[in-house]
Amino acid sequence: MQRPSWAPDEVDIDRPSAARVYDYYLGGLHNFAVDRAMAARAVADWPELPRIMQANRAFLRRAVRHLADQGIDQFLDIGSGIPTVGNVHEVAQAARPDARVVYVDIDPVAVAHSRALLADDPRTGVVHGDFTQVAAVLDDPVTRSLIDFSRPVGVLVVALLHFVDDERRPGEVLGRYREAMPPGSHLVISHASADGAPDRADDHQALYRRTATPMRMRTRDEVAALLDGFTLVDPGLVFLPEWRPDDPSAVLEHPERFTGYAAVGRRD
Repeated sequence: MQRPSWAPDEVDIDRPSAARVYDYYLGGLHNFAVDRAMAARAVADWPELPRIMQANRAFLRRAVRHLADQGIDQFLDIGSGIPTVGNVHEVAQAARPDARVVYVDIDPVAVAHSRALLADDPRTGVVHGDFTQVAAVLDDPVTRSLIDFSRPVGVLVVALLHFVDDERRPGEVLGRYREAMPPGSHLVISHASADGAPDRADDHQALYRRTATPMRMRTRDEVAALLDGFTLVDPGLVFLPEWRPDDPSAVLEHPERFTGYAAVGRRD
């Protein structure tokens, strides 16, 4: 296909990208035919996938509002993906106009779009970085210019850790971020799991092995272990739609069908 003007030269437009597939599920415009084809195959096997992705995004918005209510006005969003409606800075700045946000992503398309979108906002910044390279992320000049690590910070790793395999020790990496977070800081996490749909998990993970970011779904116990050292705020580690829903009366009959866990942990 012809390369669009917004796609950096170094981006492979012939191989699907998890970030661009996610953008497509959310109704975004920054994806290619190869990404839409992969999404179509995934949805054919798992029709609920777009709803799951949308539920994950809705959890992110609720969690950011909660952190803002706790007085947090600076956020480090790691694995932020491609900008789309309801980004962290939009939600945070609606509650706290002076809120500052640093977006971090390893995908050059996500980084390029973030920089273009946020070029005129002095309270936001974008870092091209790898979650596992903790020092590089925390010491980046953009991070240091916007985040004051002497005050509480919200660290977001939403829909990221299932793309970090066990060999890269995601729990230990999170521990290094925790050490840099002052008391009163919060960690926001969501993570894909096969617990709610074990019959579909193998095929779904096999599909993502075609991308540069293969997926490792984890059980509830495995996700809980990643939160070691944080005190979970109510309601704890739950399925995506169960974390402080906007309408508590709208109880879902089968929340496990959303096959993703969500939690917010406080650094005491």
